[in-house]
Amino acid sequence: MNIKALLSRISAEEARVRDARFLAPCVPGGQVRVRVGGLVQTFAPEPSDFEGWGVFQPLDSRRAALVEEASLPQVSEYLSRLPSLRVRLVRPLRGQTWLAYPANEPDMNGRLGAAQPILAHLVTDSAPFEQVIAHGGGGVWWFAYEDRRADPRHAEALRTALRETTSPDDLRFSGLTPEMRVAYTLAAEAAAGFEALKRRRRAARARRGDNERLGDALAFAGGDLRDFQDRGEYWVVDWATRDGERHTSAIAKKDLTVISSGICLSDRDHDFDLQSLVGVIERREDFGW
Repeated sequence: MNIKALLSRISAEEARVRDARFLAPCVPGGQVRVRVGGLVQTFAPEPSDFEGWGVFQPLDSRRAALVEEASLPQVSEYLSRLPSLRVRLVRPLRGQTWLAYPANEPDMNGRLGAAQPILAHLVTDSAPFEQVIAHGGGGVWWFAYEDRRADPRHAEALRTALRETTSPDDLRFSGLTPEMRVAYTLAAEAAAGFEALKRRRRAARARRGDNERLGDALAFAGGDLRDFQDRGEYWVVDWATRDGERHTSAIAKKDLTVISSGICLSDRDHDFDLQSLVGVIERREDFGW
């Protein structure tokens, strides 16, 4: 085919598209596309904030107007021509677009090369952690319907765990799969309450570490850690000598040096650290303190 004939055919196909109506999915701020005779044309939809499946009529070479919303049979026919994928919904992102994760990682690995989260568009009448069928490819996936093969108890168990701010590491129930745990982790990362939970866990881990550090220093000298309070640059440490005598001392975090021993050491508090303080207090009469 020579170039003149090719240009003539392209012009005819474009004219045919402008005279025809077409079905397409649409998200707010997105574009709609139609393929005719091997050619793909892209239009800006009007209204631009429409979200859903629509029948469009081209206005010119750049714009297409929404004529009516598509029927379920029309949508089903459109989706049936695209590859399908089982995914578990994670959480809504904006409008009807949800974050989702494959329900079967090996299947997604085999067909698409990698198991990873996807965006599922035009999700309707569903809930977090429901397993659904999506159709699409090339990074664009459209919600079709809920997967009837999935056990609804799994989605409910995940939602209950999320409401109770259960840590992903502590997630346990019959039928739990690695894919479900990943989906749950993705949801937990953005869920209200989990940031506070993570802060509490970090604080608890830090306190356990501080407890071991202070306890080991005291135990080496024969003392016993009873409690401590964090004061920023130092700890207020409640401890006891081997005979049970209680003391409260301010101890620097950096090197465990004594800021204030809690008893009179003739202004020599800074000469000692927590470990040596135990012996000094037990023998203070020898020093005349």
